[in-house]
Amino acid sequence: MSEAEESEQEQLARNLAELLQELRVAQAGVQILFGFLLSIAFTQQYAEADVYIKTTHFITVLFATAATALLTAPAAWHRVLFRAGRRERIIDAANKLAVSGLICLAVAVTGTVLLIGEVVLGGWGAIVVAVLTAIGFSLLWLIIPWRERVNGDRSSPPPIESASQ
Repeated sequence: MSEAEESEQEQLARNLAELLQELRVAQAGVQILFGFLLSIAFTQQYAEADVYIKTTHFITVLFATAATALLTAPAAWHRVLFRAGRRERIIDAANKLAVSGLICLAVAVTGTVLLIGEVVLGGWGAIVVAVLTAIGFSLLWLIIPWRERVNGDRSSPPPIESASQ
């Protein structure tokens, strides 16, 4: 069935299913990262860490927490508003929550890279690797997709009309 043949409700149902499936992938990653970050606080090396490391760790945990909340919120919205005729609103809110969650996840991963970089490289080496990580996430998750969206809107060909029309 082509998109043109889908009813509005079928398209909304498909869009919601696709979004929830995408979030399952992100949720698994953020949960693993969150567990890793929590375990760090219970190590002997962490007990001896300086304020910079502990502050960076805590901020990273907060971003991982925010990512967890934002990436799981669409499932809660879907459950609470199930069969309330609000599917379009759920998709709109879920999209915003997912993008916000991915941004928080990118910050949390960057913070984790900074923490590991401090142990392995220390000082400026850790900062450079963390900045490169942040640039990579920004490019891959935000800048390139938004650029494609803007360019795609301008350069997409008009829809092909079927011969039966």
